[in-house]
Amino acid sequence: MREPMGIHSNAVAAPPQLLLERLKDYGQEDAFALWDELSPEERHLLLNDIQSLDLSRIDRIIRCSLRSQGLPVAAIEPVPESWVSSVDERTMDHKERWWKMGLKAVSEGKLAVLLLSGGQGTRLGSSDPKGCFNVGLPSGKSLFQLQAERILCVQRLAAQAMNEGSVTIHWYIMTSPFTDDATGKFFESHKYFGLEADQVTFFQQGTIPCISKDGRYVMETPFKFAKSPDGNGGVYTALKSSRLLEDTATRGNKYVDCFGVDNALVRVADPTFLGYFIDKGVAAAAKVVRK
Repeated sequence: MREPMGIHSNAVAAPPQLLLERLKDYGQEDAFALWDELSPEERHLLLNDIQSLDLSRIDRIIRCSLRSQGLPVAAIEPVPESWVSSVDERTMDHKERWWKMGLKAVSEGKLAVLLLSGGQGTRLGSSDPKGCFNVGLPSGKSLFQLQAERILCVQRLAAQAMNEGSVTIHWYIMTSPFTDDATGKFFESHKYFGLEADQVTFFQQGTIPCISKDGRYVMETPFKFAKSPDGNGGVYTALKSSRLLEDTATRGNKYVDCFGVDNALVRVADPTFLGYFIDKGVAAAAKVVRK
């Protein structure tokens, strides 16, 4: 005799077979280990979480990481001296020429500034975004404020040097799902530190599952993966997925000055460095402190 519909509505249903097979392909089927104990709502959340992952990309990252453990470190050679300009060897003529080239590019709207600010200040004893941190200056200024004021300073210098009415440097700030809301509110509460609100664009980096030493996904709950931001290297994917590469092109940006939020001494949009970069005609350059 056929039973009425719904009488076994609470019976345990197996995980979707195709999804289970995909997880097995990557050795991650343990994600379903507590499936039988989950409510229908929790199962739905787990399935959505799994389907949101780029399993093949994450597997490549895990394999690369595990293979690198114990391998000898590749030899590091210094770059040719001809590729380097050091402060102590720089002539006044070079410094002045690069300074003017940099200010000219800034005044023409060719420079954008990109801040990597996805991390929380946990190592600093704070759950706030790192940029909110007061590094202990007498002024009590946060890292965000220090960097915003340096942008304002370069804008003013470029406007004066080129006799422009006003100059704007667009500031792209990469946050993470853990810092995005707090970062936006911090800027709003401080009136963007004197910058215009529309010259600051926030965008989020991605996240990837945390993994154990043997490469298995770590679960935050029985139906949710533990995740963390995908690091500063995630900026490339984030810029592309946020369509900000098109945005920079629309604004006429040709150069991007990229730096980390916890660099309290960074010379944001340094005109001399920008001029040196333009003069050399290279695709990328880095500023370092000699040991």
